[in-house]
Amino acid sequence: MNLAPILIRGGGDLATGVALRLRRVGLRVVIVELPEPLAVRRMASFSEAVFEGEIRIEDRVARRVELRQLRNVLRRGDVPVVVDPEARLILEDEYSVVVDARMRKEPPAPLPKRVPLLIGLGPGFLPGQNCDATVETRRGPFMGRVYWTGAAEPDSGQPDGDPRRVLRAPAAGVLEECLPIASHVSEGSLLARAIMDAADERMDPPIEVRSPLKGVLRGMLRSGTRVQPGLKIGDVDPRDDPRLCFLASDKSLAVGGGVLEAILAELGKRNLPRDRD
Repeated sequence: MNLAPILIRGGGDLATGVALRLRRVGLRVVIVELPEPLAVRRMASFSEAVFEGEIRIEDRVARRVELRQLRNVLRRGDVPVVVDPEARLILEDEYSVVVDARMRKEPPAPLPKRVPLLIGLGPGFLPGQNCDATVETRRGPFMGRVYWTGAAEPDSGQPDGDPRRVLRAPAAGVLEECLPIASHVSEGSLLARAIMDAADERMDPPIEVRSPLKGVLRGMLRSGTRVQPGLKIGDVDPRDDPRLCFLASDKSLAVGGGVLEAILAELGKRNLPRDRD
């Protein structure tokens, strides 16, 4: 399929599974991200390239690039990551598909330009109004299914599995990691601290975040991240398998399969732009 590149908004773990699925069948993808992404599962998120310059996840490499470098990175087969929160990149070049994988769970603002095929992931998207198709992201019998009419399941407000596994910021301020991702932890292990408050005053003592259960630290926001109370900052996996910290999840790959289905279904119905290279 010699399609023009596919633009993915967001580079978190769900978006990364989508990118992996598309790249493995030969489709070129470009990721646009925030200047300071908030991906918790950093070791399984292409957004980490914004901070590190590049990251390898499974069999693919993502690289942070400037606009002038974009085509060269695409030709090498890597995944370019561009800091472009408003997706203004679509004004500079032609893209066959835009996938909104930011998981904001609310209706998105319009893109700066109409695109041939817009696919939204999860709640907030309604085909015919703010996208062409949406893919179900909620675990269960509908996960990964493509909807051309109707909406995905509403946000339940609850994480998948044991809700205790999700770690949230105890206060507004600056976060400090206390253990590396993939560490084995016990109930009560010190995982992170809020070391400065919203006014940049050092906390004495800092507010601690401890593990609510035994397992492996699957994800944690970077030290120095400014957080607000209740923001998701980490994830403890009770399966206690460090390998899973570095792999795309079954959920993200299932959703990626839904995105691929939507693209293939529309190949013969829409004039999706072809790649000029």
